[in-house]
Amino acid sequence: MSARILIIEDEADLARTVAWALGREGFTVGQALTGKQGLERLEDEPPYDLVLLDLMLPDLSGTEVCRQIRMNPRTRDTLVLMLTARGEEIDRVVGFEVGADDYVVKPFSTRELALRIRALLRRTQAAPTEGGLLVGGPVRLDVDGHRCWVGEEPVALTATEVKLLARLMARRGRVQTRAMLLDGVWGRESDVNERTVDAHVKRLREKLGAGQAHLETVRGVGYRFSDEPVENGDEQGVP
Repeated sequence: MSARILIIEDEADLARTVAWALGREGFTVGQALTGKQGLERLEDEPPYDLVLLDLMLPDLSGTEVCRQIRMNPRTRDTLVLMLTARGEEIDRVVGFEVGADDYVVKPFSTRELALRIRALLRRTQAAPTEGGLLVGGPVRLDVDGHRCWVGEEPVALTATEVKLLARLMARRGRVQTRAMLLDGVWGRESDVNERTVDAHVKRLREKLGAGQAHLETVRGVGYRFSDEPVENGDEQGVP
């Protein structure tokens, strides 16, 4: 079955062009011209695998739509690829902080877009190298089942956050540089940088609650997950 993609883009001509091009690439494509319409379309069956989400929409901002996607249990694991005409790094970081998986800056070629989509689907759908149940301190991560707990409390994580936490926990006690995390979680094909790692770690810490004390920032190097809590571990070496 081909991957299902929902385009949420208010420029109707662009949306139609992208939909036609992705259809030729073998994807099943739906369209929405507003944020509210897009959120409604995400209730369709079967569910969508990926959302192409414009940052500038007439009713809700793209970041707000992304935030609502992540808050909904039905769609929290849906991949989100943001489309934006703005190239400033701060816009990309904000997008990652609310849960976007990747971004493409306009103008872009439809061929480039299709390649980015395939790379995102491939790296997310592939089985993680760290499978089974990982345990560190109060944190338990069922990688294969895509479930996480801190103590007895379940924690909802996105697909990218599961891969990031799995890589850190599987190598607990060892420092993982930002470059290592970029390569292992996002892959060499991804057009993202080290600020991406920082944004995702920040969001992951917020979700882990009491477990965040086990995720240490090693100043100027990267991050390390430890079985024992680190004093002020959520504050050390904040980039």
